[in-house]
Amino acid sequence: MREPLWIFKRRFVDRQLPLALAKAYIYFLLVGLDYLHSDCKTVHTDLKLGNILMSFENENILTNFINRQQPMQYKPESDGEGDRIVYRCHNDLGPLDARDIKEMVPKIVDFGLATRLDRPSSRNGFIGQQLGIYPIQPDYYRAPEVILGCGWDFKADIWNFGVLLWNILGSQELFQQVYDTTGQYDAKAHLAEMIAFLGPPPTALLEKSTSMLRTKWPHPMTNDTGKLCHDAQEFFNGPFFNAEDKFLYHSLIPSRSLEDTTPFLEENDRDSFLSFVRKMLTWLPEERSSARELMEHPFLKLGP
Repeated sequence: MREPLWIFKRRFVDRQLPLALAKAYIYFLLVGLDYLHSDCKTVHTDLKLGNILMSFENENILTNFINRQQPMQYKPESDGEGDRIVYRCHNDLGPLDARDIKEMVPKIVDFGLATRLDRPSSRNGFIGQQLGIYPIQPDYYRAPEVILGCGWDFKADIWNFGVLLWNILGSQELFQQVYDTTGQYDAKAHLAEMIAFLGPPPTALLEKSTSMLRTKWPHPMTNDTGKLCHDAQEFFNGPFFNAEDKFLYHSLIPSRSLEDTTPFLEENDRDSFLSFVRKMLTWLPEERSSARELMEHPFLKLGP
């Protein structure tokens, strides 16, 4: 593979992919997600630009790069068990061959945190459903059901992918207040932005959260502050809602809407894009479209 998508984007004006090219890449990535979910029964849990690699446009790129590196740079290193040779790492293999750029395809990589959900589970009262329970996902892309401890499945990847579109099409994060002033992840502020974009969460989601919290994790986990936690509420420093399902931090809700977050799109593309992402960014996971369904959305169609 040639390079991560975030490096590839640097090769374009304002680090922004042409819209037609971006749509094609989004389609290819959805094909990969559909295979991962439908055939492999696996949730990636860590979708981000660094985990999307671009293929080579033609086989000569790597051959020419290797020839230019002769002799290859390296240094000897001792690890206490003997000497070894360490070669220099390269993330820039030279300019693109614009003639063959259409041959480049994005691929999802790094399955170190991926989770299979093809084994029946009855944990935490969800008989017959296959759910993950422990915290997952990069901070910017974390789904609401993960923060609220509702249990998660393949649809957590769909939320993650929906948020990632702001990075693929533009050069900004959708969620702007994910961290506090000390650099720690701030779940309550993150939820506040979700409320700004989506409205308050439905009662069904909060009821599911309350139900799941009655059962503690089989194995406690330490959060970023070093606290040993037994459920998602402890891990993310909740609670976030009172007994009447009212958000406890109303002052954190910004006056923003999804319509305000798409300066990278022309007006005639904006409505179609927002329709597309609203199939992914929903409070209830079961209301999100599958990767296969998203592949058919009009936003991804090229041409008139």
